[in-house]
Amino acid sequence: MTEAEQVLILWDIDRTLLYVGDIDRQVYREAFAEVVGRRAEHLPARGTGVTMPLAIRSLLLDNGVSEDDLPELLPQMVNLVPQRLTAHTEDLREHGVLMPGAMEALRSVHDRPDRVPTVVTGNLKPNALLKLAAFDLGGYVDAEIGGYASDDHHRPALVAIAQKRAQAKHGATFTRSNTVIIGDSLEDVRTGLEGGAAVAAVASGKTPAPVLRDAGADVVLESLEDLQALHDAITSVVSLHN
Repeated sequence: MTEAEQVLILWDIDRTLLYVGDIDRQVYREAFAEVVGRRAEHLPARGTGVTMPLAIRSLLLDNGVSEDDLPELLPQMVNLVPQRLTAHTEDLREHGVLMPGAMEALRSVHDRPDRVPTVVTGNLKPNALLKLAAFDLGGYVDAEIGGYASDDHHRPALVAIAQKRAQAKHGATFTRSNTVIIGDSLEDVRTGLEGGAAVAAVASGKTPAPVLRDAGADVVLESLEDLQALHDAITSVVSLHN
């Protein structure tokens, strides 16, 4: 396998591969109440794709926590959120759903020897692993070379983190010319544009296809159900950047 033949695939998780409904929001409620000592009246917007540390920062500020208290309270919440999600593991399995075509798409990409699949996500790493495990998806991505909000709260920075980890493991250099993000949100598009990856967007979340396209996605799929369209999209965006 030569360097040029390998393509690093950076899967987004929420609303691209799976959807956990209100479970993340319930976790925010519980962590806020435990750390701050009162109920959160305002929760982060749904489906934005921002990293969890930034979402938690907004959660604190939007609920009247002083900016002066953030250095103390924000790390406490970031540490607590994975613990609270762990307590909802059964809820993930019972109430979460796979996005249409996600399992087949993951398997199809994983089975190609010229693809190196992992994740780049706004989730903290423990949360990402819990979600993947709840749907038996962990075997289709190399989670150890992924990029997580635990690594950096600035999501575009996660592309280079994943590229460096993949390079260390596979001995290949990964750049925009052979790295593809597959995600559903404007934040996924921005992550690719600013972070150094081509973008194959999927209109499976809250952002319509034309908006994803206008934001700069290289190609937009309606869903992951058409495997040939998915592989054609990966090939076309890699060709576009070579």
